Amino acid sequence: MNSLKNATLRFVNFANSNSLTTRVLNGKRDFTRSLWHLTKKPAIGGCANNNGTGDHVSVLNVHKPSINCTCGCNVHTKCERELVEFLTEEIVAERKVQKGKTVPTTLDGFCVKLDGADVELSKQTDKEKVVINFNVNHTVDSEEEPEINPNADKPDLGEMRSKPQFEVDIIRGPTTLSFTCSYLQGEAQEGEYNDVFSIDELTIYEGEWHDKVYAVAGDVLDGYLYDLLMNLLEEKGISNEFAEKLSDLATAHEHTSYIGLLEKLSKFTSGGAK
Repeated sequence: MNSLKNATLRFVNFANSNSLTTRVLNGKRDFTRSLWHLTKKPAIGGCANNNGTGDHVSVLNVHKPSINCTCGCNVHTKCERELVEFLTEEIVAERKVQKGKTVPTTLDGFCVKLDGADVELSKQTDKEKVVINFNVNHTVDSEEEPEINPNADKPDLGEMRSKPQFEVDIIRGPTTLSFTCSYLQGEAQEGEYNDVFSIDELTIYEGEWHDKVYAVAGDVLDGYLYDLLMNLLEEKGISNEFAEKLSDLATAHEHTSYIGLLEKLSKFTSGGAK
């Protein structure tokens, strides 16, 4: 009798330890990108969700795919069938909360050019050319650490945003003044500037950049010089407000790229076994 009781307890503990709620609370993000559709989020630039209702999908109600092949064949493996069925529902859920179908071609006077995960913004004047470059890979995280209530039907896990490190090149003839910038985390403390981003590195060079070019870290610059350089960037159009819009653009492009990856994965899995 004791053996039967112990076996039953082991089964219950195993089942509880593998529940989705427990995995989330332990910090293991098995359904990482499902955070996109857990909360209602405002649209960028006035663009609404597909259905205009801000629908969400609860992480506690994720569909468990069946082991039956819906295409009627006897070739697909159990894992492939489950993966394709899950991806089908995941793609639909991601599209429902997609903030923008396309990335804008211009942003505050900068022309936007996409090349895979790379993004380039450029603005030409008679005097100079300003170019901003960044890559959206590995740039998404929630805005803040969430406090998860395991009893909530709709847990708020925070908004997922892309905040990439970005390069700003101010080009005048053969000379380039180059800044490496990154977004600041958290809110400014009392007495601090309320900057959205910071200068990580500064360099200036002739022609093409190479490893021998000297660069200085932003945090060792003279404080007044650092402020003047931030003012220079703002004068060129890279202000706090612009940085927020840049993050919006990066978030939209990263999300679109993620949905595209899911679609390719689904196509590969469903066709690869035939």
